[in-house]
Amino acid sequence: MSTSAHPSSDAPSTGSTVTDRLVGANARYASDFADPGMDARPVLRVAVVACMDARLDLHAALGLELGDCHTIRNAGGVVTDDVIRSLTISQRALGTRSVMLVHHTNCGLESLTEDFRHELEDEVGQRPAWAVEAFRDVDQDVRQSMQRVRTSPFLLHTDDVRGFVFDVTTGLLREIDPT
Repeated sequence: MSTSAHPSSDAPSTGSTVTDRLVGANARYASDFADPGMDARPVLRVAVVACMDARLDLHAALGLELGDCHTIRNAGGVVTDDVIRSLTISQRALGTRSVMLVHHTNCGLESLTEDFRHELEDEVGQRPAWAVEAFRDVDQDVRQSMQRVRTSPFLLHTDDVRGFVFDVTTGLLREIDPT
């Protein structure tokens, strides 16, 4: 199996950056690009909140095509104030009705603690305003995220909120019971 992380014949020459490589890939992409003629409203009326982990290819794993969903990603797939902000815009302005939460096995947040913030404060002289949102139990973290979505006063549609754990070794989703 080949991935973009492995060097290829179109890899940048010495001295180029990863960003240069990505900009070059975009130029190749744009040369064959045709406006798909769609707006920002997702066809399936679903927003997917997931971890930013590079091992999760959400579109492939969920059988999604361009324009099917809104995808909101962050470290851990945690439902933070900014995720609620994005979901609120997704629902109220762009018509989504369902929320799917996707966390995963072997998440990096399982090995962090709030000490990470204290270490940053010691290093840079300022404590981050945000919480690390580290966790030990991925299932419980999914339940907490579902609860945050379901109880947000800003969201109109909280009946179809489901949470899953993606297994990074098998590619399978496991649904989490909210209770």
